[in-house]
Amino acid sequence: MAYFARRARDRQTQQRNAVSNEQRLQKGISALNLELDLDIQQGLMEFVNLLVKWNRVYNLTSVRKPQDMIARHVLDSLAVLPFVEGPRVLDIGTGAGLPGLVLALVRPDWEVVLLDSSNKKLRFVRQAITDLALENASVEHIRIEEYQPPALFDTVISRAFSSLQDMVEYGSPVCRPEGKILAMKGVYPVTEVEALTDPSVVQSVERLEVPQLNAERHVVLLNRTE
Repeated sequence: MAYFARRARDRQTQQRNAVSNEQRLQKGISALNLELDLDIQQGLMEFVNLLVKWNRVYNLTSVRKPQDMIARHVLDSLAVLPFVEGPRVLDIGTGAGLPGLVLALVRPDWEVVLLDSSNKKLRFVRQAITDLALENASVEHIRIEEYQPPALFDTVISRAFSSLQDMVEYGSPVCRPEGKILAMKGVYPVTEVEALTDPSVVQSVERLEVPQLNAERHVVLLNRTE
């Protein structure tokens, strides 16, 4: 009897946590001044649940708790949305699908390509695309320097891809002339900016305010080079 009572308490705790996590996501979306349909919000929570499940085996991220994933992964990805232009978006070094899967969920009219050289992480991304029924997202298992897309992208973005110098070098050939190259960073990337061969490629560095996250976040807007 004690076992079943404990299981019942565990289920109740999980249900309370699920509700609070949904509320946490809703408050974060509101703080970002975004209006997302309920089905999109549910899709974002399903993504978090998938990430929690797969993370136990595949170690996709050091963030373990779903409430922390909402702030550090989902809201963090949503915070850069005002700087992203569609309809074709490339996420370089997508890892666990960040920010690409989040962008694909909230902008179903965009075509989002998620590129990474790690097939282990892409197993999760492919399954997430299937489970979330994302018809506007696709995967490329290749190194960016070897990638030759059928058409150039309106925005090339990365959350964890190497240095700003590499982002400019490898992002420019796949970005259309009037497109955007965005590098998501934590603290202001002083060292990376100073290491650029041509510092003028930095259009601006914008501070991002991510709800529920007590840490610095920035996005670097880079000019495409020939």
